[in-house]
Amino acid sequence: MPEIMAALYGGAGPEWELREVPVPEPGPGRVLVRARAVALNHADASVLATADPTAGGTGAPYLAGYEFAGEVAALGEGVTGPEVGTRVMGTTPGSFAQYVPVDHRHVVPVPEGLGYEQACALPTGLLTEHGALTRGGFESGQAVLITGATSSVGLIGVQVARALGASTIIATTRSAARGALLRDVGADEVVATAEADLTDAVLGITGGEGVDLVLDHVGGQTFAACLPATRVDGSVVNIGRLDRAAATIDLDALSYRHLRVRGVSFGFSRPAELGAVLSGAADALTPALLDGRVRALIDSTYGFDGATEAMRRLRSHRALGKIVLTVP
Repeated sequence: MPEIMAALYGGAGPEWELREVPVPEPGPGRVLVRARAVALNHADASVLATADPTAGGTGAPYLAGYEFAGEVAALGEGVTGPEVGTRVMGTTPGSFAQYVPVDHRHVVPVPEGLGYEQACALPTGLLTEHGALTRGGFESGQAVLITGATSSVGLIGVQVARALGASTIIATTRSAARGALLRDVGADEVVATAEADLTDAVLGITGGEGVDLVLDHVGGQTFAACLPATRVDGSVVNIGRLDRAAATIDLDALSYRHLRVRGVSFGFSRPAELGAVLSGAADALTPALLDGRVRALIDSTYGFDGATEAMRRLRSHRALGKIVLTVP
């Protein structure tokens, strides 16, 4: 194993810097992964901006990234698996490097036949969408509404709901132009929220009953509109705030429909929970990953030397699916 590795750091300006730094040792309970590909998330742009000293940011240096795929290179104290050489995908802060130390619970095997560029783009989406469906009490045969479905995570959510047996999947997007994409990945109906009232559209599709379960990635007033679009005794799970965190809701819609409302955020502050959610998603969805029913949509791929262009693509909000960096 080499002593020096390439890694992408933020905190010096508006873009990441490619640096050479020492290869880390895996601490107790951790594995060291030789990363082969990594994927960008929306959080990468906001964290980079927060640390940018040229725009009033902290100027604190940090190793970028959250999502990766590669092979296990070494095991830390107390770790008995996965074995060295195992192909894995996972999630951890500081993953944009050739060698990534990660909690052994936060990696899962890459299914046979799946390439690293595809695998690195899956962990966040799989654990978030499967975890949210589970928290919402999803059962096969239920109707599901997925808002913000053209986000990279939302696209995986549509596929996961289909693979797990949803009877009807209604997906939202701001523009009808992306309707074909959503139908391609498994949506039965598409609501363009710039052109139609979300509540009325969903009630029309469901014969006035509403859906059984909502996965809301948008927040704001979209979240509020989901409540009266959910059937009696249904569930609404908020996952993201692509719009805003604040919403003004109609408590009558909440109470008279006897709705269950959950918020989920599978971050790194609860490592045992994150590990259980990730492994649960992998166990449930490996057959769908193997036969292609669930896949990450890859928008574009760059090398580490193209990280600036990759970030510009992310900031443009025009990407359809994941942006991937191959690791040198």
